[in-house]
Amino acid sequence: MTDQKAPLERQFGDVRVPVLVVTAGLPGSGKSTIAEIIAGRLGATAISVDPIEAAILKAGIDSDQPTGLAAYLVAERMAEQVLVSGHSVVVDAVNAVEPARLQWRDLAERCGVKLRVVETVCSDPELHEERLAKRTGLIAAYAVEQSIEDYAEWKGAAASLPRVTLDTSRPLGENIDAALAFLVG
Repeated sequence: MTDQKAPLERQFGDVRVPVLVVTAGLPGSGKSTIAEIIAGRLGATAISVDPIEAAILKAGIDSDQPTGLAAYLVAERMAEQVLVSGHSVVVDAVNAVEPARLQWRDLAERCGVKLRVVETVCSDPELHEERLAKRTGLIAAYAVEQSIEDYAEWKGAAASLPRVTLDTSRPLGENIDAALAFLVG
């Protein structure tokens, strides 16, 4: 019997199995770079929370409103649409707190796909500051940056999510290889 909730392509035996890849890490830690390259290598759709939030703020929504939450919910809905169509998604987001992290776990469960988390850290404080200083464009103009104090430890239910941590002060190619080995393995 065919599962009516399964995406149409998988109901008819397509061998592709979509995956939900989610980044986590502080601003300037290299998430966007890693996410864009991984999405390209996997043939996945990349969805970034930062431009969504920047657009919400540019539209005139006050920054004292829950614009971050709104951006995460928009990204979740976009990711869900891609996943149910049978394609993989890479979500580029800070995911600083457990509710944000569990949002993606719940989405993966609803869509019947596996979830993989790629966490980025930058162990070189000077390099991290340099990256933040180089930000330009819409995102830089409307960025709502989070500090290390706002980035929660991985504990509770989020601690059990399949996750690899990459130190982006190391060579980019090395980190991409490690991420892809984790995602494909």
